[in-house]
Amino acid sequence: MKILVTELMWYDGIEELKRNGHSVDYDKQLGRKRTELLDLVPSYDALIVRNETKVDPELLDAAKNTKVIGRLGVGLDNIDLEAAKARNMPVIPAVHANATSVAEYVMAAMMDASRPLNNADADVRKGNWNRKRFTGNELNGKTVGLVGLGEIGHRVAKRAKAFGMDVIGYDPFVTPFDHILAETGVRSVDELNELLTESDFVSVHVPLTKATRHMINKENFPQMKSHAYVINSARGGIVHEQDLVSAVQSGKIAGAYLDVLETEPVEKDSALAQVDSIRLSPHIAGSTEEAQSRTAMLIAGEVMKVLNGGKSLCAVV
Repeated sequence: MKILVTELMWYDGIEELKRNGHSVDYDKQLGRKRTELLDLVPSYDALIVRNETKVDPELLDAAKNTKVIGRLGVGLDNIDLEAAKARNMPVIPAVHANATSVAEYVMAAMMDASRPLNNADADVRKGNWNRKRFTGNELNGKTVGLVGLGEIGHRVAKRAKAFGMDVIGYDPFVTPFDHILAETGVRSVDELNELLTESDFVSVHVPLTKATRHMINKENFPQMKSHAYVINSARGGIVHEQDLVSAVQSGKIAGAYLDVLETEPVEKDSALAQVDSIRLSPHIAGSTEEAQSRTAMLIAGEVMKVLNGGKSLCAVV
């Protein structure tokens, strides 16, 4: 079988496909080369993408021989799922493969906000010794609010609890007896605004949909604590970026950690990049070496299942 990989994929996954007799063509920039991709895709049995390749009806129509699409990650907003379903083309995300890495990113963001060691290091190297400025705060006793209580939210909750934090969550799709509430000790709130009001840190863990787009915006920033931080490692567009800039600049909240943006990579003149207390990272929350390897191996294995006539438990359509 012929497999086309259009974005970054760790080599252990590619080698796994090759070891099982499949032909793999790999171009990590191909997702950005629309015309070339449309010309190439008709001859492939499987397509493996990340988040930049736009898998829309035009591409799906061109992929006339494609039997399965693998997604190196969990976000699916770049894939037209209804169009794939109509063409009987399974879409397989890397379910839970990078959840630990994202959870650790959230913990790192909260620790950096509380004890900014990089800033302290830079200041000391200038010849200063400002212990008062870098006194910082403990995470112990603080409250983290999880917007979305899925697998990543669950793993953040376990780690935050180990630091002595209180954890509250908002998710209208979670019942009182779901594991994260019944076993992890997360306290559920019925309204997003209640979570925002109580939290020292707000961590976003929901997909980007019509319902979640700009769900955190100028209407609810004023309800947050002035020392609170927003952490978005989910999808750009869930937090209204211009409203966030205004909220930080006016002192309504202390800052934010954004791993995902509405426009990626960040535009050079973006207002986000002009605010020191809004920390930006290049969509790496789920991209540790370990997570990249797990993701590549999971997708390789599940794609091969479908190509061999089986079904993937990870398939969403």
